[in-house]
Amino acid sequence: MTGKKITKTELVDGVYEKTGIIRKDIKTALDLAFEGIKEALAGGTVVELRGFGTFEVRRRKGRQKARNPKTGEYVSVTSHGIAAFRPGREMKQAVWNVASEDAENAPGVLASDKPAR
Repeated sequence: MTGKKITKTELVDGVYEKTGIIRKDIKTALDLAFEGIKEALAGGTVVELRGFGTFEVRRRKGRQKARNPKTGEYVSVTSHGIAAFRPGREMKQAVWNVASEDAENAPGVLASDKPAR
């Protein structure tokens, strides 16, 4: 992986460059979309974005002896939900070769170490 991050501001700038819509309006639309996804998940609804992926809540079982990794202290954890994302088919296809491309461009990789295509 490249380690590069894209922030919401960079997403807004990208949409602005492609559409010319006012940045404030783009940010508002993104914020409303994210808020809608959060509210749906909090209500137990699955959010499916065709061509992108699916957001859902998965249940994690509670445990009596969970360990706080920071302090090492044992604590009890109740059952709880976590937000999960499953990429759609188009997303999977778009990122399929990302790891192999990063490996090819990594320093110290010899041509003989690269997989044949």
